[in-house]
Amino acid sequence: MSLHHDVVISGAGIAGLAGLREMLRQGINAVALEQRTCAADAGLAINLPGNAIASLHALGLAEALEARGRPVRRREYRTDQGRLLFAVDEAAFWGETLTPRCLRRGDLMMMLAAGVPEERIRRGIRVTGVQTQDAEVQVTTSLPDSLSTRLLVGADGVNSTVRQHCFDHEVPTAARLSSASWRFMVSNPGVDCWTVWAGAKAMVHLLPVDNDQVYGWAAALGSDRDTRDATILGELKRRFPAPVVSAVNQALAQPQTLHYSPLEEVRLSRWGRPGVLLIGDAAHATAPVWAQGAALALEDVIVLSRLLGSRENWTDVPAEYEQRRRARVDHVQTMTDRMSRAARLPTAVRNLLMPFLGPRSYGATYEPLKRSVDA
Repeated sequence: MSLHHDVVISGAGIAGLAGLREMLRQGINAVALEQRTCAADAGLAINLPGNAIASLHALGLAEALEARGRPVRRREYRTDQGRLLFAVDEAAFWGETLTPRCLRRGDLMMMLAAGVPEERIRRGIRVTGVQTQDAEVQVTTSLPDSLSTRLLVGADGVNSTVRQHCFDHEVPTAARLSSASWRFMVSNPGVDCWTVWAGAKAMVHLLPVDNDQVYGWAAALGSDRDTRDATILGELKRRFPAPVVSAVNQALAQPQTLHYSPLEEVRLSRWGRPGVLLIGDAAHATAPVWAQGAALALEDVIVLSRLLGSRENWTDVPAEYEQRRRARVDHVQTMTDRMSRAARLPTAVRNLLMPFLGPRSYGATYEPLKRSVDA
């Protein structure tokens, strides 16, 4: 039996849920397929810069967002011994309305799913095959039923199944910043703003989620060891100041709070073909230097949904979508590469340059992102 939907979305993470929500708001017959039976990493948190906040407002979620998480008003870059290299007043840069915010990923997922009919999110289903026939795409899944659709949207992340089936088996590449990293949530050791500490062999980022907990991200730099073994963090933290040592010790004492995150990137020459389109990390994952993963995915959703909702003929939508999105994504990837190279400089050189280059890089990265996604 074959079921028909105008749009089938593979993946119900941030990109998939946001896409489903906005397409339904546009009156498009859409459904999302998710191979997991429950949300991944729901216990972690996420940093949303100003352009992500703008996208959530455009999705009608401003009021819901205000009730969750904590504003990120200040950003600090420090050495592994705690010396401040430079700071950014994020509230002043973005303005009060678009001040960045940190909230739990589970809260963001609930916001995006609110009001979406349950039958539109089909969990425990994975895409197993894709075939294009005339003006329709046939999607086979792990269930006996297949689906036909006018447009298959791959919103299934770095290791996208849709990308594997439809884009010559292009695969992610290792990010330039680090071979591996870990994410965790622990009790706040006394951190009051977005803070990163960087040394020769490790980088640690802590961000308050509320008065009680911080979201942490730690990366081992330049190690050729099996970095899945998180005990390497115990060795690398020794030079760091007390808040970092406390946070890492808490995480190591509770292995269930540690999520291993190999840093991978996706750089593709094209994101679409007739009847199939990639969005979010499936199309353009980058290292989390500028926290643009969710932000770019939300922007993708807005541009794509408006294109679909504004016309009857969708033949040219993949090409027009890519034309509208490519320059913005290329900009983020270029700035990510620049900061990644800076992070890998000899420590003394990096610490000497950062007070001058850091604020400029922040402004050069985010200033273009203040413009509307439709600009």
